[in-house]
Formats: sequence, C-alpha cells, structure tokens
Amino acid sequence: MNTPPLAERMRPNAIDELFGQQQLTGKGSILRTAIENGKIPSMILWGPPGVGKTTIAHIIAQRLQQPFYQLSAISAGVKEVREIIEIAKNKTGVILFIDEIHRFNKGQQDALLGAVEKGIITLIGATTENPSFEVNSALLSRCQVYILKALDKEHLIALMQHAVATDILLKEKNIVLKETEALIRISGGDGRKLLNLLELVIESIPRTSEKKDTVITDDIVMEIAQQRIALYDKKGEQHYDIISAFIKSMRGSDPNGAVYWLARMIEAGEDVKFIARRMLIFASEDIGNANPNA
Repeated sequence: MNTPPLAERMRPNAIDELFGQQQLTGKGSILRTAIENGKIPSMILWGPPGVGKTTIAHIIAQRLQQPFYQLSAISAGVKEVREIIEIAKNKTGVILFIDEIHRFNKGQQDALLGAVEKGIITLIGATTENPSFEVNSALLSRCQVYILKALDKEHLIALMQHAVATDILLKEKNIVLKETEALIRISGGDGRKLLNLLELVIESIPRTSEKKDTVITDDIVMEIAQQRIALYDKKGEQHYDIISAFIKSMRGSDPNGAVYWLARMIEAGEDVKFIARRMLIFASEDIGNANPNA
C-alpha cells in the first residue's frame, strides 16, 4: 500500500491543530466563530500555497457534518459544477469546495451564481491569486474573502517539530533537527513544501547501524535541494511555487531570498517577460501609492 506524503499525513483535523492563521482561526475570530456556530457564509480563501486553504475547507466539512463536495478547477468544468448543484437541490447544507477557483473562466464561475445566491450550495473557493482580479465581481460580492498569510519562521519550526515528534514513520528514525535555516528559507512560508522537503531530506540521508540518529543540517538540505533544481517545470506546479516564493521574498523585504528564487527561475529557463509581469503586479498591489518612488 502506498504511503501518503508527510504533508498529507500531518494534515490537521481540527481548527486548533492549524499552524498560523490566528487572525482567522484564533478564539473569537470571525471565521472560527462562524464554524463553531455551524453557520458559514460562502467564502473565498485567498493565500499563497501551503498555508492551510484546503485544510480549513476540510475542517469546516468535518465540524459541520454537512454534505461536502470537492472539485479542482484545473480538471473540472461547468458539467461537474451543474451535476453537484442538481444533487444539492435535493439536500440541505451542501458545501462545494473548489480548489484553484481562479482557473475557472467567466462562464464556469457564472454557473455558480444562482446556486450561491439561492443558498442551494455554500461555496468555498481557494485561490493563490488576488480574487479582485481573478473572480467575477458578481460571484465575489456573494462571498466573504478571508486572507491567509505565509507561515512565519516560528510556525514553520513548530510544524517540523510536531511532525518529527508525532508522525509514526518519522519517530522510528530518531531525527535530530540540528539546523533548520535552509529548510525554512527554501520553503518560503509554504508548510506543504516544508514537510515534503523535510521528508525528502530524511529519506536521502543514508542510515547505518553505527549511526542511529538522522541528523539534519543546512549543508545536507542545500545539497539535496540543489539536486532538485533540474526538475523545475515551467508549466507545472513548481513553476507557480517558485514565482510565489519570489514574490513573498520581495514582500518580506528579503533581498537574498528574492535573488535566490530569481536565479532559480532564470537558470531553469523561465520566460523573463513572465517574471517582469509578476514584478509589476507586485509593485502595483503590494507597494502602490504607499511608496511612489519604490
């Protein structure tokens, strides 16, 4: 039987198990209160990859115990949306979670309007892109937007320590997190990427009978991470992960991180026009008139 990746094995099942996002999940927060009251609005969860958007949707489904359907906008279309809406007409409290909802075109998003407005479904959309630009205004006006933030260093370290201490497979390896800076920097605030890289590093370290502990250092992490640069795919998930890490480094005033991710893209043959467009969007959305001379 295939073993799920570490990130999937560590997926939280309760709101208190989430790392980060206290502005949404802390006691007294609007979203947490809505979940605890069993009455949630249709919503858009907006944030970078690996920060808990899908996890929050699943926690809501488990807590409310209502019919839950999930689609990926990458592979689904209007046909699948309409099929679920037809099912929802004969049920109560149906929740429809659409991952990467920004990938739906206008027609696909319009197919959701009537069902959301009439309360036939409660929509939870997840997106890494600004919903003001990527989600139809008519649909957006019917949804509450919740913003998720990249995980900070404190939360990333806590996440690693929790995984090492509680995951059954990792506990057998006597893991020692001697150094964590490289793992944190490469993850770029992405919890899923952090755990997947941690698992890769652990599996790549040879174990001997004389060496019972699996010691993780920055040098080991960088050596293994460099071996993966060639796997960069301009049209795949890593394409978006790396540009996201680049933007987050600039947003966090981290010049070394920004240069690192920029070099990764250039070395992999990324289209410089794509990089330039993303930088212009960043300058407009994150700096704007706050610093006209930036």
